Amino acid sequence: MAWPNPFYRRTPNTRECWGYTFELTDEHLTPEECEPLKHSYDVLGEQVLDRLNELSPPPKKDLPRGNSRFVDAKDVVGQEVHNDGVPKAEEDALEDKDKADEKGTQNIKDASDEKGTQKMKDAPRDLYVILQDHLDNDELLQRFWKEATTVPAWVDWEQIARGQDVFYRYGAANLTGLAYQSLLGGMGAARVVETLARTGGFSTKVARSRLFETTQHILQCTKSVESIQPGGDGFASTIRVRLLHAAVRNRIFKLAESKPSYYDVQAWGIPINDLDSMGTISTFSATLIWLSLPRQGIYLRQQEIADYVALWRYIAHVIGCPTDRFATAAQAKRMMEALLLYEIRPTETSKIMANNIIKSLEHQPPGYASADFLTASARWLNGNDLCDELGLMRPGIYYWTLMAGQCLFFSLFAYTYRFAPTSWGWDRRHIDMLKKAFYQIIVHTKYGLKGEESRFEFKYVPEYETITEMGEGTGDQGEGKGGIERRNFRTFVLGVGGWGWGVGVGVWIGVGVVRRVWGLF
Repeated sequence: MAWPNPFYRRTPNTRECWGYTFELTDEHLTPEECEPLKHSYDVLGEQVLDRLNELSPPPKKDLPRGNSRFVDAKDVVGQEVHNDGVPKAEEDALEDKDKADEKGTQNIKDASDEKGTQKMKDAPRDLYVILQDHLDNDELLQRFWKEATTVPAWVDWEQIARGQDVFYRYGAANLTGLAYQSLLGGMGAARVVETLARTGGFSTKVARSRLFETTQHILQCTKSVESIQPGGDGFASTIRVRLLHAAVRNRIFKLAESKPSYYDVQAWGIPINDLDSMGTISTFSATLIWLSLPRQGIYLRQQEIADYVALWRYIAHVIGCPTDRFATAAQAKRMMEALLLYEIRPTETSKIMANNIIKSLEHQPPGYASADFLTASARWLNGNDLCDELGLMRPGIYYWTLMAGQCLFFSLFAYTYRFAPTSWGWDRRHIDMLKKAFYQIIVHTKYGLKGEESRFEFKYVPEYETITEMGEGTGDQGEGKGGIERRNFRTFVLGVGGWGWGVGVGVWIGVGVVRRVWGLF
């Protein structure tokens, strides 16, 4: 929670925004410096997406997903379109042709190949695999690959490994911060939510899956040094996300070209621009370090801070994001502060997105947390000012005690493992255990991704009529659930009881000492 500091010495440069107080300096980004970043973006990534779609065109049903240039937006305005954005007349013609082809070839199909063919049709389109398949024969793809795989001089793999350990050392608190502050609190960024709302990917029915997919990416990036190095799972997922960003940007920009009212490029900037990408890296690194964890009672050591920032600076390099503002921990902190000051401006769309996230998570496994507790989590991490602007309800005092119990639970275990002697191996075993447990829960359980790793294909396609609206809750409100709330309540009661016992013992000892001293005179 954003507790006020009565000893903070204010100056003319003191700024306070959303419960966070800092000193604005000449080294912070200014609004004038932010403006060009809203109109610059990963040009090379978009060029590569275009080339991949030329070399391996997406299936008919994915035409607008791979590259919007296959169907220019100005050609579909005024025509009847199907949900995938293809003009009806064009789609009908394609379907007629397909039917004729199927009829003519049906008799010569080998029955033994039918099963394998169907399997190929059902497999998701993987742009990373297509990139690998055509890499040797294309100069543009080679240039992209060389840029992404060239390890910058400032990368220290031992430091990257330590940064990955930081994520799991405070794993539960980090995941809480990512969900309720980085993601939900991030919905206060007015420009960013305009892009997210146009994908439809944050309706109540799919927001939870989107959260799991994002978490899968983070877990792959932190699994091991080999995973984030060129060719590893984390590296591959980062390239897939980079190409997905290019596809979304391309699609929205094309739609806005023919219908400017759909997306205001002048006011909001290019979709998924450099400033947006820097903001994402900041919320996954600096926001956790200086907002999420301290508000849960956890403070990182200076070396841990430097290591964790270095990890995300390297991820920024691979994903095509400017990295200079993350060169040091101090620069990353100033980047976070500038974004808080200039970019967090909640709108009505922000309210819809934030409430949809709560509704998509309430009464869901494994914790089956209530909407009141989820909202208390958001308010504890983001403060009441921002959450009021996001239109979140105000939970009762009981749910605040649950959050206090959760913070006590997280910090107790975090500091226990951190301060245990290295020779005991507690910290290492704790980190290795959480790596396996998190991946199992997020990817392999039936309430996670059901054992299917996301390939970050273009599933949520922007359309003129696609604007995320306020949804209904999707959770099962069965009895006997809400285990996370019971755990937090027990921790709170034990914590208060332990504190009271400690105070009582301290008073008893103090009184005894005073009596002994008094008896000497």
